[in-house]
Amino acid sequence: MPTLSARSAQTLLALGMLALSSAGAQSRATTGAATSVRTAKLEWTAPIGTGQLVRDLGGILDASVGSGDWGVIVVSRTRGDTLFHRNADVQLVPASTMKVFTAAMALELLGPEHRFETTVLREGPVSSGILSGNLVFRGGGDPAFGTKAGDAPLRQLAQQVRDRGITRVTGSVIGDGSSFDGRLVPEGWLPRWLQASYATRVSANSYSQNLVAVRVAPVKGSTRASVTITPSLEGLPVTNAVTVRAGSRSAAITVRQDPKTGAFRIGGWIGALSAARSYSYVVENPDLFVAAAFTAALREAGVTVDLPVIARHAGADAVPVATLASAPVSELITTMTGSSNNHFAELIFRNAARAAGGAGSADTGNALLRSFLTDRVGTAATSVYAADGSGLSTHDRVTPRSLVGVLDYSARADWGPVLASALPVAGRTETLKTRMRGTPADGKLRAKTGTTSEVTSLSGYVTAANGEELVFAFIYNGSDRFRAREAIDAMGSTLASFTRF
Repeated sequence: MPTLSARSAQTLLALGMLALSSAGAQSRATTGAATSVRTAKLEWTAPIGTGQLVRDLGGILDASVGSGDWGVIVVSRTRGDTLFHRNADVQLVPASTMKVFTAAMALELLGPEHRFETTVLREGPVSSGILSGNLVFRGGGDPAFGTKAGDAPLRQLAQQVRDRGITRVTGSVIGDGSSFDGRLVPEGWLPRWLQASYATRVSANSYSQNLVAVRVAPVKGSTRASVTITPSLEGLPVTNAVTVRAGSRSAAITVRQDPKTGAFRIGGWIGALSAARSYSYVVENPDLFVAAAFTAALREAGVTVDLPVIARHAGADAVPVATLASAPVSELITTMTGSSNNHFAELIFRNAARAAGGAGSADTGNALLRSFLTDRVGTAATSVYAADGSGLSTHDRVTPRSLVGVLDYSARADWGPVLASALPVAGRTETLKTRMRGTPADGKLRAKTGTTSEVTSLSGYVTAANGEELVFAFIYNGSDRFRAREAIDAMGSTLASFTRF
């Protein structure tokens, strides 16, 4: 809360003062060195009139950080005028506010009810329950496949195969990722991120967000540990090289998957006195991974597969035998924006490109996004470059004006309420649950966050004190992102407190 009473604050604000510290409101003009201003806590204000709003937002920005670049714009959706802007047309790295573009493009081109299909096909004839050939698992880019329901989707598809009368496959289960272009790591993803759960491989074959769980436990009286992999895999080599170290309670475990063969090797050691250890690792070959998991599900359904798994595109004469649809796009986007899920964003981005008749690739997605902005939103195509759909790429660039433009367009679209309801709410939900709590923005500001080591951003909608609907974009690129986040929260709360004359 501000440090002054409401009446005193309004009096000072009318004179153009800015509340900066717990000692009271101070004007930037009367403050000492700039460094001392930047160490003071940035407070929200309750501006009356557009002139005061401009001074207050400008004051917060001026007092925020000593280095880095800001891009800010605030537009009134109610009146159609721009209330504040600074570097609104400068291209900046957006971080996860890029997901606003991905969501809008998918909702526009696919529609909220669209679903992605995972398909199983057969190569070869079936006679007396025997498929003389292969089964093909072709992913449809469903980002939620196996995420919440575990192996239930695989079991459903395996049961459909069994219900078609197939009890034995003389060949292999083939992992077919042809719905996307095959580039597993987008342009601009840094190598140090690639073993993190937020940077899993991008493939049309996605199972459990392409993460594998490994449980390692010492075996009493043995020099070899037990290793359990979830999901269960079959037809794919898994080597257990974990030893047990006597007298120790520690562990040092390594998991590797050969990108070409898909083979897993679990190595290292675990202490004989250690409790079981659980780890999560990024899958390097999603095609072979999902094929092996599906082979295990087939076995449980009573279908045997003779040969190890392989990865390639299905033959032209392959015949569908089983399908499973994803949750609707509206639900997937809610997950993507709420938890800022990069994997969901990448698959939705490529699916939007593919559904529009192009390849399921980031390049096609970028071209399609630019056309969407030019033809429908009315924003210059050059204002955005999307190297990926999540905002994780260091090559992504957007202008604050382009973010406000797509949000304004979304609010007028039939599907607009879907995007608005999917955005986190200040002080209440998801990535904004603990931010701006107890301020005027609490419950009145909906926005997408963006955070990396050198970016902090926020873009969305807020209702001002007089009921006016505002749309905004705040982007900071620089090293002082914690101070920048403080400034963003102060500006968001100030917008919620704003009243026109």
